[in-house]
Amino acid sequence: MSYDVLVIGGGPAGLSAAVNVRARGRSVLVVSNPLEENPLWKSERVDNYLGLPGLSGREMLETMRRHAEKAGAEFRDGRVVSALPSGGQWYVGIGSDMEHASALILAAGVARGKKFPGEAEFLGRGVSYCATCDGMLYRGRSVAVVGDTPTAKREAEFLQGIGCTVTYFHRPRHCEIRGGAQVEEITCDGVTQAVDGVFLLRPAMAPTDLFPGLEMEGGYVKTDRRMATNLPGLFAAGDCTGGPLQVSKAAGEGLTAGQSAAAYASEASRKARTT
Repeated sequence: MSYDVLVIGGGPAGLSAAVNVRARGRSVLVVSNPLEENPLWKSERVDNYLGLPGLSGREMLETMRRHAEKAGAEFRDGRVVSALPSGGQWYVGIGSDMEHASALILAAGVARGKKFPGEAEFLGRGVSYCATCDGMLYRGRSVAVVGDTPTAKREAEFLQGIGCTVTYFHRPRHCEIRGGAQVEEITCDGVTQAVDGVFLLRPAMAPTDLFPGLEMEGGYVKTDRRMATNLPGLFAAGDCTGGPLQVSKAAGEGLTAGQSAAAYASEASRKARTT
């Protein structure tokens, strides 16, 4: 299905963006990890969000999600693993599926943690970020899964279900991936395992991994006042654009990004009708 806007991330920035896309009559799909994997979910009390003091992070996220659902936003649990612009549309890989939209909003928070040694070198040669996408390539073989979320555990179970021998590393402090032409082994926190493939299942990919050529500034996505990035049709909001890492800032940027993306999609639709 084609959407006007696709939002990557279901936290305050992404939900605010979705509400404001719908307020302008445009369709929107929000793709995110489950709410309970959002860092805000664990906050016992949020006192600095104007007009709604004292809510827990869970209560705040659930309230925002209900608002977006009531506004008509559509939702899908999943991890975005690729995004490619073509012919005035963005084609977005969600696990092993594909959706497309006229505009994207990146609101996936901060991708925490540096790349492991060997990760970049073996990407596509045994290193993958999606078990449901690439798992069949390793059917009946030995693989490692590195992750720390319920989603990562489900993907490890998927690999076991298709016949892989899975070694699961839960939230390791340090890993190193080694091999020759292909991955041959991984060491995490002093434990070495011979494997044919390594699945690194983080809550979010680094923005430049997902969007090659994306302009960054100080480690964060660079945007203008419309929350537009240097890539046409891609907007960003929330923690991924830098501090302060606060709910109020995320919601405000989400509003602007939602308005801007809706306007971009409207213009794209107008051009398509006149050509």
